[in-house]
Amino acid sequence: MKKLALSDEILMTIEKPARYIGNEINIVKKELDKIEIRFCMCFPDVYEIGMSHLGIQILYDMFNRREDTYCERVYSPWVDLDKIMREKKIPLFALESQDPIKEFDFLGITLQYEMCYTNILQILELSQIPIYAKDRSEEDPFVLGGGPCTYNPEPIADFFDFFYIGEGEVIYDELLDLYKEHKKQGGTRREFLEKIAELDGIYVPSFYDIEYKDDLTIASITKNNPHAKDSVKRVVEMNMSETYYPKNPVVPYIKATQDRVVLEIQRGCIRGCRFCQAGMVYRPTRERSVEFLKEYAKSMLKATGHEEISLSSLSSSDYSGLQELVYYLIDEFGTKGVNISLPSLRIDAFALDVMSKVQDVKKSSLTFAPEAGSQRLRDVVNKGLTEEAILKGALEAFQSGWNRVKLYFMMGLPTETEEDIEGIAILSDKIAREYYTIPKDQRNGKVSIVSSTSFFVPKPFTPFQWVRMNTTEEYLSKQHLLRSKMNEQLNRKSIKYNWHEAELSILEGVFARGDRKVSKVIYDAYKAGCLYDSWSEHFKYDLWIKAFEENGLSIAFYTSRERELEEILPWEFIDVGVTKEFLWREYSRAKAEKVTPNCKLGCANCGAKVFNGGVCFDGVLQEVSQ
Repeated sequence: MKKLALSDEILMTIEKPARYIGNEINIVKKELDKIEIRFCMCFPDVYEIGMSHLGIQILYDMFNRREDTYCERVYSPWVDLDKIMREKKIPLFALESQDPIKEFDFLGITLQYEMCYTNILQILELSQIPIYAKDRSEEDPFVLGGGPCTYNPEPIADFFDFFYIGEGEVIYDELLDLYKEHKKQGGTRREFLEKIAELDGIYVPSFYDIEYKDDLTIASITKNNPHAKDSVKRVVEMNMSETYYPKNPVVPYIKATQDRVVLEIQRGCIRGCRFCQAGMVYRPTRERSVEFLKEYAKSMLKATGHEEISLSSLSSSDYSGLQELVYYLIDEFGTKGVNISLPSLRIDAFALDVMSKVQDVKKSSLTFAPEAGSQRLRDVVNKGLTEEAILKGALEAFQSGWNRVKLYFMMGLPTETEEDIEGIAILSDKIAREYYTIPKDQRNGKVSIVSSTSFFVPKPFTPFQWVRMNTTEEYLSKQHLLRSKMNEQLNRKSIKYNWHEAELSILEGVFARGDRKVSKVIYDAYKAGCLYDSWSEHFKYDLWIKAFEENGLSIAFYTSRERELEEILPWEFIDVGVTKEFLWREYSRAKAEKVTPNCKLGCANCGAKVFNGGVCFDGVLQEVSQ
């Protein structure tokens, strides 16, 4: 039995020691003397959240299929163990072998949300790897980043040797083959980075120089190495039914955030919501075949013992084989005590029929995401959902026995007015009223409406990447207005209102559209004690304010100003397929309150056709008039 990196004495003093001992069901074990490449996959947050992430499970399976490679995992130590590791100078270790991370060839960090950035520095420091890429020696692992936040990697660019931009199944094998060859030849760190800089999807920050104007906007982004590319192209897996997917996902010892089998049915989205980065950068929509999904559902449930299977997608209702797949899962597993979870469904007759079969109607709630309180603002964001459809769906749900509804809205959307905010309260009340149109003897008790608002954060590669973001004061004022309007509604006792913290959203907005100057702020805030910023009980906004002030940077510069079309944006060198011309056109249509039809109704010439497959070639006959 392997020796644990932490003593029994330490494990007995910390919360949830099973986070650190490894040896879970379906982990991969390899003999170290028979492998050539050691890769540690990192999710920079607590174990329970990281173990719920499908991307790491896919790459873990993919890498470990290679005989020459051993992929292991590491997560952010919780604050109690963090303190002990610093005091006792215990290096951060991988779960499988319990070996120090600094002994690996690669440390791959998935970047799923901006508020994990200080945790990245925690991982590096506890691993005893220099935090800044420029300070690393030939003996240090290569530190790479992947995931959604690589669509603007600049605020953390100084901490990474390179970024992988796009979907992991595409060029990792080629990259690892190049590394194996490089290792045999005894090449230098820089020589390896030059080799991989020639691959699509690979961005080496040190090979690019950023110049700034007097007004602090970017003057130029230029290469300083001939191996670097002028534009880094996102890489995309087009054949979703003949690619890697784990039949034996790792099962944690302790309850994870999502303790279930996850079946990814498709990537991309046809809807084109203008606030949604995922809906833009994961284009085109690509489906997995129903037969592929049936096979993997069976294998994964058998290998894990999970009692729930979740169909993962940005918009499950748009999957062409949904009905066939769902009825198969119900017939095959429903009698075996397996629940079927269907997130991202539009509430229609089919969805309600399916959910009534797989959920306990009296215990479960339904989720609607109108995003905005008025039809005008829903048209601005291209939500493609009318009030009539929302009320009709709610009534049908109530008639089917549900009496609990969750509503999700965004506050601070472009062009938002007081009427739009009041519309959130009015729509919540209208939904409650639909319930009371049902005869009293046919109702399932009282109705419960939970309306939640988050603050809109503009993201790169969306039509709203140029807009100003609301200030903290504006957000709080709007929140106060909505709370007062909620209290005026006829059914106010049936409506509960939840809201997010404004300061957290403001900081997320800085990181989402920040440049390289922000990296020093992140470093200084981390050194001052910022960690686990996405956890409200650990968020220290005053320390962040101080770090910005000490670096002479203004939060308002990154959040509260409108960008012009001519401005060079920090992520300008990345080519995601969707063009800048299309995004600006959609921004103009938003200001004109024009809806753009979804991809199956008409082609808006977004640029995703360059990938030569998916929904772009599924028989769309017309183009959207501009």
